[in-house]
Amino acid sequence: MPDRSESNEKPAMDSRLEFGQSTRRTFLSRLGIASLLATTGPGVTTWAQRSEKVVQGLATESKDAIPVSLRVNGKDYSVQIDPRTTLLDCLREHLHLTGSKKGCDHGQCGACTVHINGRRQLSCLSLAALHEGDEITTIEGLGQPEKMHPMQAAFVTCDAYQCGYCTSGQIMSAVALLKEPCGPEDAEVQEFMSGNICRCGAYQNIVAAIQSVRKGAEAQKTG
Repeated sequence: MPDRSESNEKPAMDSRLEFGQSTRRTFLSRLGIASLLATTGPGVTTWAQRSEKVVQGLATESKDAIPVSLRVNGKDYSVQIDPRTTLLDCLREHLHLTGSKKGCDHGQCGACTVHINGRRQLSCLSLAALHEGDEITTIEGLGQPEKMHPMQAAFVTCDAYQCGYCTSGQIMSAVALLKEPCGPEDAEVQEFMSGNICRCGAYQNIVAAIQSVRKGAEAQKTG
């Protein structure tokens, strides 16, 4: 016959064990939640702060916007922009001319090169509001697929690009080089093109494309 005292003690012990296990589970769960909140909390705060800054930035831009008239690729444009807007951002975000690329945004890669009154210039380092009355030319105004500029055609023929991100800036600089006092040698072309970086390393083909156009222009003069 089973001992009642023993049978009565077991449920009490089981209850204590279950209570202890439940406490451990609860403790671990709470610890996990606390860790998660500690990890995500700063991220949520940062995201909220960034969102607030974006809204404030838009409000500031709309409040401080000024009228600017630009002549780009032979067309006249009137825009309302923040006076701090760079020419590159104005071209891309306001005029939707996205051929000029934003690479470094610090004037070091040449991907944003455009022509201002026939001379090459880095559009990321220049304020759009300073170019009222200037003739601005982007890669879109240089040529189109159905009627390419000779330099564009040479880049295709010589396979002077890989990823293509720097290509528009390379071509704009190369076209400007045709009017600059650059010597005939490849090394001199490389020197004049040193402000344009190609991260894919297609420099040899870029120089070949430029030289082919230069030779073609010389042939036309002598012919």
